[in-house]
Formats: sequence, structure tokens, C-alpha cells
Amino acid sequence: MRNFLMILFIAFQFMSCNAKRDETFKTSSKNSENMIDDINTVGEVRTYKGILPCADCTGIETVLKIYQGDGTIESHGFELTSWYKGKSQDTIEQDGNYNLERGLGEDPDGTIYVLNWDKPEEEQIYYGYTNAAPDKLYLLNSKREIIKSKNNALILTRN
Repeated sequence: MRNFLMILFIAFQFMSCNAKRDETFKTSSKNSENMIDDINTVGEVRTYKGILPCADCTGIETVLKIYQGDGTIESHGFELTSWYKGKSQDTIEQDGNYNLERGLGEDPDGTIYVLNWDKPEEEQIYYGYTNAAPDKLYLLNSKREIIKSKNNALILTRN
């Protein structure tokens, strides 16, 4: 009888662990709109703000929020909000997943955020920072190079 109770206890513990694993999987497989809400409650949020150059307006006011989540790639999320100053009152909002790449230009310790990494290349957006200035996030071109222009960076804000 004692062995039976021990086996029953171990089986119950094993089933509880599997139930938690299934719950975690269901949470991470939600669509990106709901995922941002889940990520807000876990991990660090970095907010970068600035005005990026614009060819036919006075600048693109930009806010980029990077959600670290629980550290897994499935929980990496972002929100990107842009306003074209002097052109339109419309706000452009995007959200989705990002991935990290090491190295930016000649800085092997730099970091690149690949926004929309899980979408076709033409939908991906690249931002990066150097190890020497991690509070300054540069807009990158499709070759993952810093765009050479005035005011092409967002600054990390302290919340």
C-alpha cells in the first residue's frame, strides 16, 4: 500500500509539471497583439525615443519599445510608433517579434535588433547600438549598417 501511494504521489507530481509546460506553450503561441500584453508583465522594457530624418517632412518622431520578456526568443516583442511631423497627423503603429544579432559595423560587441525577424526580409526593420554607446539606438539599412545622416538615432529613456 505504501509503495502504491508513493507511485501515485510521483505520478501526480509528474502530471502537474506537464500541465504547467502545456500552459506555457499555449501562452507563447498567442498572436502578436495579445503577446505584447503578456510580455509587459515579465522582464525588462526598454523605451527609445527620437526624431529620425525624413525626406519630405520635418522628421519622423519615433518611439520604440523593446520587451525582453522572459529571455526566450518567443517572448521578445516590440512596439514601434511613428508620426510624420509637418505632413500628417496619422500615427503608424507596428508590433511583433524581434531577434538579436551580435556585432555592429566594426564593433563585435554591438547589438542589432531585427524587428519582424519572422517575416519576409522586406518587412524587417533594423536598429542597432554599439557597445560604447548602448543608450543610442541607430536606424540601420538593409545591409545592417548605420545610416549616415544627421539625427539618425533614438535615445534610451529612463522610466
